[in-house]
Amino acid sequence: MTSIFLQAFIYLIAAVVAVPIAKKLGLGSVLGYLIAGVVIGPVIGLVGDETTTIQHFAEFGVVMMLFLVGLELEPKMLWSMRNKLLGLGGLQVGLTAAIVMGIALVLNQVWSVALAIGLIFALSSTAIVLQTFNEKRLTKTEGGRSAFSVLLFQDIAVIPMLAFIPLLALPELVEQAQSAAAVAADHHEEMSLVAGLPGWALGLVITGAIAGVVVGGHFLSRPLFRFVASSGLREIFTATALMLVIGIAALMSLIGLSPALGTFLAGVVLANSEFRHELESNIEPFKGLLLGLFFITVGAGINFGILFDDFFVIIGLTVGLMLLKAGILFVLSLFFRIKDTARWLFTLSLAQAGEFGFVLLSFSMQNHVLPMEVAQLLSLVVAISMFLTPGLFILYDNVILPRFEQSANDREADEIDEQGSVIIAGVGRFGQIVNRLLTANGVKTVVLDYEAAQIENLRQINIKSYFGDATRPEHLHTAGIEEAAILVVSMDNQETTTELVEYVKKTYPNVKILARAFDRGHAYMLRHAGADYVIKETFLSALELGAEALRSLGEHPFVVEQQKVTFKRIENESSQKLFETWKGGDDSKNYDTHYQNLFIQLEDAIRDAMSEDRMDRHSMTEREWTPPPKGYLDDFKGDAECNKDETEDGSEEKPA
Repeated sequence: MTSIFLQAFIYLIAAVVAVPIAKKLGLGSVLGYLIAGVVIGPVIGLVGDETTTIQHFAEFGVVMMLFLVGLELEPKMLWSMRNKLLGLGGLQVGLTAAIVMGIALVLNQVWSVALAIGLIFALSSTAIVLQTFNEKRLTKTEGGRSAFSVLLFQDIAVIPMLAFIPLLALPELVEQAQSAAAVAADHHEEMSLVAGLPGWALGLVITGAIAGVVVGGHFLSRPLFRFVASSGLREIFTATALMLVIGIAALMSLIGLSPALGTFLAGVVLANSEFRHELESNIEPFKGLLLGLFFITVGAGINFGILFDDFFVIIGLTVGLMLLKAGILFVLSLFFRIKDTARWLFTLSLAQAGEFGFVLLSFSMQNHVLPMEVAQLLSLVVAISMFLTPGLFILYDNVILPRFEQSANDREADEIDEQGSVIIAGVGRFGQIVNRLLTANGVKTVVLDYEAAQIENLRQINIKSYFGDATRPEHLHTAGIEEAAILVVSMDNQETTTELVEYVKKTYPNVKILARAFDRGHAYMLRHAGADYVIKETFLSALELGAEALRSLGEHPFVVEQQKVTFKRIENESSQKLFETWKGGDDSKNYDTHYQNLFIQLEDAIRDAMSEDRMDRHSMTEREWTPPPKGYLDDFKGDAECNKDETEDGSEEKPA
């Protein structure tokens, strides 16, 4: 028992130390687990022969992973992705497997071994690629969506691969395994429901088992989960989820099928279940730990003696594999019309071998398809290609992406063929809304943006916009700044927007500047630069969300609107004092303390005002909002014009 505790502690501490460091370095969790295994195995020697036994246990993490993959595959989503899923994904797997198999045959490998190698190398790293996409916010880009389609097809393709690979077993390897297991067979007999059955009976049993999984998952799972959920005990629901996965895996094993196949099928059946998310949250921790343990055992089992003995062969195979896959992906991107940076992202992100390659390698060895020495060499190729993947993303970020952006943006500004009373500098998510509101009310605008891709996107939806850099005086002149009444500044870069406001206010003092601020500090800088009106980009949306929270808690709508007005009023009344303190501040500790005290006073003032309003509610007639009286808006507009100079004090947000 003591030795088990020590081994468990070694594996856990290796993961706890290595994975966070790998994540911070941008290498991803899978590489972190592999590095941890390398360190505690070949480097330090803390673990040894027991890694093979542990690996068999940890492979259940793969079974859980495929169950979760199945849960994500709703039939509607699969149907909407059918073109890229089957076309792009199917061609990538098929072409890669065929070409790798052909090369392996040229290198004098048996056809069954060559085919197994082709299937293993056809897969890419789902864990590394999707994690990197999420970290870099590339998931929703064209290249990210295309890569996801291929990865999804690869994950699905693993299932038939697991079912097909045992058919490729080499007779000589089977004989060796049978002779080696002869003694063990006397003490342990593998349980099976189909041993000795004729072919027709075997087919009936397999068909019945699969039908049972589908029908039971569809009709019996919901009553079972409702019954368990009614107990209110989370641990029982977790036990039920594990029971489901383990039971289906055991059933598949008893009839001679891959456990992963059964759990994947069960996941697809339960994809539309109302308990889907609860199942995911309960299975995910076990899947993550077991998969991590699996990758650690893979790293611990790497034979560096083979790497050093055949260093140039292994490196050559790795580089050759990545170049081959990149070439196939690039050609497919041309055929499927994936353009520009999306093409390079798609090509580079999938050029490596993947974690399922380790799974298929292990499975192939267990089923006597690959000799031990070949499998060890191939595992090094898979691992090194995964180690090189972060470098491919660095190449994309620092070399390819800047060149495409530069070539797209290094063009002459568009010729502006009309003028408007409002110039909008920056037409991202914020500027677009401003422009839509103005144009819908008949206001002529001139939209400028220095991102060529953004301009093209807007033109595709019939929003007239021009490529130009508002920070360059000649582009502002072309846009008609001399005749414009208002400049709306909604660009992202804080320093650039501040410099633009300062330049326009000094050069064209008659132009009113309305600017978007990133936060309170940026708002102060814009006001100091001369902006007439500044609004923090999240202020009104956050205020409205807070109001909705009050309404959802049962507060009367009229009172909520009153509290919103009060909050804005106090904020505006205090903003000038805070701004003056900021403007006259220095780097001393006293300044920081004074500003913090003023902000605390602001919060106290807001709470006091809210409390006073609550005390006065008994004198108000609370009602739902109704339309204003006829003619009210005309009177309001007239009053607003008369009081225009009185209300425009340059504050961040105007009182309602």
